Amino acid sequence: MVEILFVHGALVRDGAWWWQRVAERIHERTGTVSRAVELPSCGEGAIPGAADLLEDARALCAALDNVDEAVVVGHSYGGTVIAEGADHPATRHLVYITSYLPDVGQSQADIMSGEQDPVGVAPDDDGTVRIAGYTASSFGDRFWQDLTDEETRAKAWDRLTAQSVGAFGTPTTRAAWRGRLSTYFVCTEDCSTSLALQRFHAGRATRSIDLAAGHHPFLSRPDLVAEELIRVLRTD
Repeated sequence: MVEILFVHGALVRDGAWWWQRVAERIHERTGTVSRAVELPSCGEGAIPGAADLLEDARALCAALDNVDEAVVVGHSYGGTVIAEGADHPATRHLVYITSYLPDVGQSQADIMSGEQDPVGVAPDDDGTVRIAGYTASSFGDRFWQDLTDEETRAKAWDRLTAQSVGAFGTPTTRAAWRGRLSTYFVCTEDCSTSLALQRFHAGRATRSIDLAAGHHPFLSRPDLVAEELIRVLRTD
């Protein structure tokens, strides 16, 4: 039986919360089981600062060990985790949401080095970085400007967290997207990841589709994301 494994992006925690709206819709319509992978570099299951990209990839690989088949969905930094960790016999299809398909040897920092307006972060003393220079309002305007529910916006802001520097600086050793079916969701209203960078990585996927949504479409348009994931489940 195929399951869905969700991999969240950088500098956030509680992956199940971010994906809940999509997961519930898919389960109601198809019965498909899903789970959110916990990322050690974000302090999920490990002390912040003690884990890097490779630890995140191992967490994904461990989840894949426990399923027969999986559609693996990565958001933003989650795509880099997929590149490293989804080279696994259980992986059936890779899905990227405003994300990245890095070559072997590329780090997350390498991928983002050409962006004109990088996300503001500041280092902590424990080997982590965290979001810096934003208020809840200004951060929301950049990352979930198309989300109108104020309660959900506040809950998203509360789930920002510190993340290990190693998550961003560790080069990939695998490119799991090569030779596998993959779908890229280009978020055309994303105010953070540029459309040009999205298009570049979408060109490496088997196919791509455009979603009229910001950086977190699973919050603002869970109906669209669920519909497209159901299509992936039914057409493979």
